[in-house]
Amino acid sequence: MDILRRNNVKVTGSPGNPVVMPAHGFGCDQNMWRLVAPALAEEFQVVLFDYVGSGGSDPSAWSAERYGSLDGYARDVVEVCEALDLRDVAFVGHSVSAMIGVRAAATAPERFSSLVMVGPSPCYIDDDTYRGGFSAEDIDELLESLESNYLGWSATMAPVIMANPERPELGEELTNSFCATDPAIARVFARTTFLSDSRADLKSVDVPTLVLECAQDVIAPREVGGYVHAAVPGSRLITLDATGHCPQLSAPEATTSAIRAFLRELP
Repeated sequence: MDILRRNNVKVTGSPGNPVVMPAHGFGCDQNMWRLVAPALAEEFQVVLFDYVGSGGSDPSAWSAERYGSLDGYARDVVEVCEALDLRDVAFVGHSVSAMIGVRAAATAPERFSSLVMVGPSPCYIDDDTYRGGFSAEDIDELLESLESNYLGWSATMAPVIMANPERPELGEELTNSFCATDPAIARVFARTTFLSDSRADLKSVDVPTLVLECAQDVIAPREVGGYVHAAVPGSRLITLDATGHCPQLSAPEATTSAIRAFLRELP
């Protein structure tokens, strides 16, 4: 199979420059990075892609078995790197992609030199010693609503996730992105996302890591950003003056600036 076509891979920037690989989260595609990627491409080679089942990927390559686990998405990342023979990749993962990046880097450490986690959450469900932002009952209700009426769930939840009500076009864009996803695929990805627990994986991260959180984020509260920062050895935590879960759209300049400054300081 042609991996580059399967994952709708697009490469910009000058060959030979350090490689940055932004990755989208649940219900989205590479278009989420359109306000950040051009600025990064001025000094990096930027590799954009869609996970199988998202955006312009090849839907015939999707299977519930493979993509019922974050490892299936991590395999997408590694296979794109292999197809392009990429080394020393700075992986920039938004939302659930932050944990996918952790797994990809553990699977193929020779391919990755650093991680940027944008709005990461290793576990969405609270327990006695951890606050993920949701109770088990909250997640059950979220998944039940998503499975019974995906389009209705998308129209309700996307503006909440995006926040910034004074800029309704942002919520509309996320709604449209959610609604463009095949509901059957979205149900599997949602369960994979919201029921995953990657906390144990964080302590094994051994590359320079930037944790980017927003000042207000209903999906990944600041307690979660603090937890990830404390769990990843030597990581750096930056709190953006931004609201919502998608700062690459709501605060693209601040997001780009933080990513670029971190990558420039790498050896």
